[in-house]
Amino acid sequence: MAEGKAGGGRPTIYDVAKDAGVSPSTVSRALSKPGRVNAVTAARVAEVAARLGYRANTLARALPSGRTDTLALFVSDITNPHFFGVIRGAEHQARAAGCTLIVGDTQESPEVEARNIERLGPSVDGYVIAASRMSDEEIVKLSAGHRLTLISRQVGEVPSVIVDHAEGTRQIVEHLASLGHRSIVFLGGPPRSWLGARRWESLVAAADRHGIAARRIGPFPPTMAGGAAAADAALGTGATAAVAHNDLLAIGVLRRCAERDVSVPADLSVVGYDDIFGADFCSPPLTTLAGKYEESGRTAVDMLLAMRDRDGIRPPRARVVLPSHLAIRRSTGPAPR
Repeated sequence: MAEGKAGGGRPTIYDVAKDAGVSPSTVSRALSKPGRVNAVTAARVAEVAARLGYRANTLARALPSGRTDTLALFVSDITNPHFFGVIRGAEHQARAAGCTLIVGDTQESPEVEARNIERLGPSVDGYVIAASRMSDEEIVKLSAGHRLTLISRQVGEVPSVIVDHAEGTRQIVEHLASLGHRSIVFLGGPPRSWLGARRWESLVAAADRHGIAARRIGPFPPTMAGGAAAADAALGTGATAAVAHNDLLAIGVLRRCAERDVSVPADLSVVGYDDIFGADFCSPPLTTLAGKYEESGRTAVDMLLAMRDRDGIRPPRARVVLPSHLAIRRSTGPAPR
């Protein structure tokens, strides 16, 4: 029997069929659904395909089934360690389901998100969008023509997974109140951040219950570099505690305070969100809201696959809220007298 395709080109399904002595449709079934053909035939087709170096075209194979076994995950900033757990959880779940996961960085741009979805179109079975910057209207419109699930965002009936930041923010405020703080400044992140808006709303509500003054400043880039300006602005408010949009911004605040000889937490307590890798390595270790972000990635993929397997019908649990907890470290302490 010949090795590879005669003439040196890439082997096709017809080459495999000819060498194995079966029809092309039998080759297709043997490679995609071996249980539907005779075991001996399936083994012979697999052996010939391997010897010839034949690999099925995923998109062509998807035409009769409508499936590509490929999923896409878009994150707003792939350099943010917060998304490491999300990506890991999503990839593990996709692999367990026999799917390939494509990961894309949308660079905080709603235009990039929408454009990527439209370009990929039917090349993937669905999309997971983490921390989407698109408007509610854009997401609803896209969900009408594409299977998609959201992480860290809730929009109407679109399936979503979030960490409970309302309860978590309450824990932050109660922790600061117990330390005697009477004034908190919230360091805002991207203006389009749905989650940032929910955190601020929850902080104001919790602060009101404790008679604490709360003020929002920003927006600031949600990066360590953005922390310098955020720290300077926070110190100018006279607040005794600063709650940052995320851990990267909070760590940047810690660095700037050290440059200015401002003692944390003696002069200013600092809190972040996400409990990223390294939050407990900085100086001082950062008090931050932690959550099950890896589980959010797994759950979002599960919901997406359920929609695919149910021909687009949304899963019974369209909104999943995962628990959060405050990781108390040395960046918070008693309010200065």
